[in-house]
Amino acid sequence: MELDFERCYRAVDSRDQRFDGWFYTGVTSTGIYCRPSCPAMTPKRQNVRFFPSAAAAQGAGLRACRRCRPDAAPGSPQWDVRADVVGRAVRLIADGVVDRDGVPGLATRLGYTERHLHRMLRAELGAGPLALARAQRAQTARTLIETTGLGMAEIAFAAGFGSVRQFNDTVREVFGTAPSELRVARGGRPVAGGAGTITLRLAYRPPLHAAALLDFLAVRGLPGVEEVRDGTYRRGLRLPHGAAEVALTPAAGHVSATLRLADMRDLAPAVARCRRLLDLDADPQAVDETLAADPALAAAVAAEPGIRLPRAVDGFEAALRAVVGQQVSVRSARTTLTRLLTAAPTPQPPVDHEVDGDLDLQNHGQPHDRPGLRGFLRAEEVAGLPDSAFGMPAGRRETVRALARAVASGEIDLDPGGDREEVVRRLTAVPGIGPWTAGYVAMRALGDPDVLLPTDLAVRRGAAALGLPTDPKTLDTHAERWRPWRSYAVIRLWRAA
Repeated sequence: MELDFERCYRAVDSRDQRFDGWFYTGVTSTGIYCRPSCPAMTPKRQNVRFFPSAAAAQGAGLRACRRCRPDAAPGSPQWDVRADVVGRAVRLIADGVVDRDGVPGLATRLGYTERHLHRMLRAELGAGPLALARAQRAQTARTLIETTGLGMAEIAFAAGFGSVRQFNDTVREVFGTAPSELRVARGGRPVAGGAGTITLRLAYRPPLHAAALLDFLAVRGLPGVEEVRDGTYRRGLRLPHGAAEVALTPAAGHVSATLRLADMRDLAPAVARCRRLLDLDADPQAVDETLAADPALAAAVAAEPGIRLPRAVDGFEAALRAVVGQQVSVRSARTTLTRLLTAAPTPQPPVDHEVDGDLDLQNHGQPHDRPGLRGFLRAEEVAGLPDSAFGMPAGRRETVRALARAVASGEIDLDPGGDREEVVRRLTAVPGIGPWTAGYVAMRALGDPDVLLPTDLAVRRGAAALGLPTDPKTLDTHAERWRPWRSYAVIRLWRAA
């Protein structure tokens, strides 16, 4: 990744938070690395180096700034939307694949040799997969140290370290202090709260139109799985090591996330999935500038800046919702999905751990004391349901089963690292799945920022409301000016409808 020195230095000099996560500033005279928006005095030019990732800065021997906490910056919007191998690898590493399956597992998922994958990541991010995963483990460890009462040995293994010694050495190297001193610096002990919970802040680049996100999720909320109440979105999760519940509350400059985990090893994937769900790593100014250049969208963008693309915590869930929602209303789709959930066995809820309490990074966390939300069904569970569980025409029922079998077998990869073009190709090969469904899945499950659904009835209604063409072919031609952010235009058209 090429970093233009002058442009980067201007961003640092102006403390422009829009560039947080795009790159990291290394200060050779102090041995630290920072966010571009760090409030400290601007370093001299001769003492500055710029890095494409926190892992690259750590590899150069720099430690994280204790003032601006670069390890907690929003993720890079570039890697969030890119569909190439490096972008897919970054998303899988954030989801904890290296910690669970090692670099061989990551390489296998992507279809490349370990050596070639390492070469590509080094060229783009200045660090290989192990270094990137290590940087994430360090951030997870810091969160657990500062927000729970777990012992250091428990934190070491929960964060994914192979030994307590490795944990101690990494924390000292990355943060310039011992793990116990990090806990003392945050007040020694967490604030009392519910056992087994962690509350932390999820940063984003402003603006964020929180009401639009919550409206979208509320309309589609499934009873027993998710709910929106009093400005907070709550839902159950199925994570690699167990069940979980999360409560997400948008606030100024961050989203407060309270997680109740069955296994602390799931902290990193839980955070990654929450960020993905709310599209928190997007660059909303870049999106809005492109869309506002169209006079038909300019007023809508000015009235509602920062509209995000609601994604999904689980790719199969998004795909199943898309198939069930074909040619029916959102309300009808909710009814059908609720029937499916009722017919399936209920997963075990998160269990309490010996954790003293919860605490957000500013000591203002609120415990999440509303248990009972379950995660969505897994593909193999849906494939095994009886006919009576579906409540839909036989043809669509068989489409759902074929999709479930393909996902369960690995034939269709709907994880964050899935190849978008390949996924669309394989989805449309399933009888009963057409371009609309495949496009919807690419947009919400895989985070493709440039999907247009010109045949969608609500899109056409929204286009009519904004004075845009309603004929699918004509609208598709007009939408070329919205690239590469057509998915965000779809969200705005839905709102206009």
